Amino acid sequence: MDMEIKRVGIIGAGQMGSGIAQVCASAGLDVLLNDRDAARLENGLGAIEGNLNRLVSKGTLSEEDSRTARARIAPARDFDALGPCDLVIEAATENEATKREIFSSLCASLRPEALVATNTSSISITRLAAATDRPEKFIGIHFMNPVPLMQLVELIRGIATEDTTYEAAKAFIAKLGKTSTMSEDFPAFIVNRILLPMINEAIYTLYEGVGSVESIDTAMKLGANHPMGPLQLADFIGLDTCLSVMQVLYEGLADSKYRPCPLLVKYVEAGWLGRKAKRGFYDYRGPTPVPTR
Repeated sequence: MDMEIKRVGIIGAGQMGSGIAQVCASAGLDVLLNDRDAARLENGLGAIEGNLNRLVSKGTLSEEDSRTARARIAPARDFDALGPCDLVIEAATENEATKREIFSSLCASLRPEALVATNTSSISITRLAAATDRPEKFIGIHFMNPVPLMQLVELIRGIATEDTTYEAAKAFIAKLGKTSTMSEDFPAFIVNRILLPMINEAIYTLYEGVGSVESIDTAMKLGANHPMGPLQLADFIGLDTCLSVMQVLYEGLADSKYRPCPLLVKYVEAGWLGRKAKRGFYDYRGPTPVPTR
């Protein structure tokens, strides 16, 4: 019998996790949001409330719908609190060891029929599934950032993922009002396999002195009709996430064309991670962003 997903657990209350929680609650699902950092959990709940309030002020969401969505989201202080969930989505940092640790600890708290998913943007679904007690009920559900605005969700099957798991995930995405596309389990899947090497090449273009931050972003916005320049986009994604994806591609495909640009490595080592750190290829500490190179 096909499983209907009514209650969703989300691990990680950062930008991605809180965004997933918001769209799930807005679609009528009950949500339990977990983070091992209590402050980050409170910040995530606050961010959701702020986003819902902005939608109300713009007139795209009614006060009543906003209150109803917020009431559907509850904090989960530990993994045991996620026990009633039909689906648990991991949206922690893009680090394989961290994710595997979460999955190995999580499964004992869940019902045998519960589905488990990861929001990874690049890591092997098959390898992550092996850290669970239910690889056949494990799937990649990769939301795009920012989750409430982006229409696409990539679904990635591991080698053991059952058809019923895939169909349940596909129906879940449709219930959220989003469009799913299916990717095979190769490093970085579809979107980031194409997008991140382009961003990495833009960083090489800066590193080699071909153009400045401003000229590179202007060239791609006006010359290729991109809504955002690649360096601005890298800052938005997070330079640590960009580096993690490029490392997965480089190590997984063993092709030098995926070698992370040394300048990207240097920025991450400096803690210049983009918008979230107030510095990246742009400096966000003033009233308007200013290129750092």
